[in-house]
Amino acid sequence: MAIDFCPGSMKFRSPEPEEIKCSSCGHKVEIWTDEIQITCPKCKNKILRLKEGGNCLDWCKAAERCVGKEVYQTYKQNKAITTKDKLLKELEDYFGEDQKRINHAKKVLGFAEDLLREGKSDWHIVVPAAILHDVGIKAALEKYGSSAGNLQEKEGPQVARKILLKAGLPKADIEEICAIIAHHHSPGKINTQNFKVLYDADWLVNLRDEADIKDKSKLNQIIDKIFLTSTGKELAKKIYLLDEN
Repeated sequence: MAIDFCPGSMKFRSPEPEEIKCSSCGHKVEIWTDEIQITCPKCKNKILRLKEGGNCLDWCKAAERCVGKEVYQTYKQNKAITTKDKLLKELEDYFGEDQKRINHAKKVLGFAEDLLREGKSDWHIVVPAAILHDVGIKAALEKYGSSAGNLQEKEGPQVARKILLKAGLPKADIEEICAIIAHHHSPGKINTQNFKVLYDADWLVNLRDEADIKDKSKLNQIIDKIFLTSTGKELAKKIYLLDEN
């Protein structure tokens, strides 16, 4: 049963239209109070309404009971999609013309989403970690002239934390995401399923450059040794052992 006295939930239980300006072209766009993303009809730019710290549906323990299961689940799904879009935009802004780093992150993200279908890990942790796992490279190159894995791990969390706070992610999620980024080249220090999915997704991209993929027998052994999830191993073998190209 809904809780009638919570003023913060009214915009979700009884949504009303509002006008906001498109950040790209300045056109006034109508958006309902229960929406967090809309496409500008004039320039087709996606307008994201994500505030730092989120709103009561992000942190209130009674949120689902307050607004109802259907409204709550719809909000969470929309928030997940817009968070992904916002983090990808932040990644592109951060790396600028470094398309190599941007493309790598997007490939890792794609594999991470494939591995997430197994249902044993948390989308809200793995997807941001996949997008931002290599953000330490830029700072490492600027400070040390090197993008070595240990330097990426050292510099990445502080960069990622600023981006994640700006995107309005919960503090607990930010801490876990940053911990994964701080160890994404160091398996064994974190043994969560979320870490394993990110680690395997990264290797699914890197394996072609890091191993002799023509020696199928040796490659099979490497895959069995490196990958941490059964789904990751299966996907790696499908891509690299069955693909003769």
